[in-house]
Amino acid sequence: MPIYEYECTKCGKIDEAIQKFSDKPLTRCKSCSGKLHKLISHNSFQLKGSGWYVTDYAGKPQGSSIPPQKTENTSDSKTTKSDSCAAKTSE
Repeated sequence: MPIYEYECTKCGKIDEAIQKFSDKPLTRCKSCSGKLHKLISHNSFQLKGSGWYVTDYAGKPQGSSIPPQKTENTSDSKTTKSDSCAAKTSE
């Protein structure tokens, strides 16, 4: 549940309240019964781990993509097991 801050217009006192999103905003100060208004405060919410913009995309230049991997043609560069066995038996 989020924490909301309210300031009293009469006494200037700032109170915090833990409320659900569906709860109605507070209207009266607990100290002097003055009118409250909701403050916009700085949050400390931070996304961590992989899968977020900061870790996956922020430092990469635009237009870069994953470099293509080298592929080897296995039929030309390697002999198969059956070819090497056939060579040994023919000798």
